[in-house]
Amino acid sequence: MSRAPSGPPVEEGEVRDVTIETVGDQGDGIAKVERGYVVIVSGAQPGDEPTIEIEQVQKNVAFASVVDSDPRAL
Repeated sequence: MSRAPSGPPVEEGEVRDVTIETVGDQGDGIAKVERGYVVIVSGAQPGDEPTIEIEQVQKNVAFASVVDSDPRAL
């Protein structure tokens, strides 16, 4: 029997590709993943498509860092 996922759709240490949609109040990039879950990515800019690593997971938001920059940004 499968149940609806209730926790965050990401885990600490997970590596994934995202698209940065906007910039938050602190100047960090913001990406949205499954179910609209927000991932804050330090140093990313809107339009970037970096590979990130999830560093901290909270109920409504995760924090991540870029592990491989968007090749178009070079």
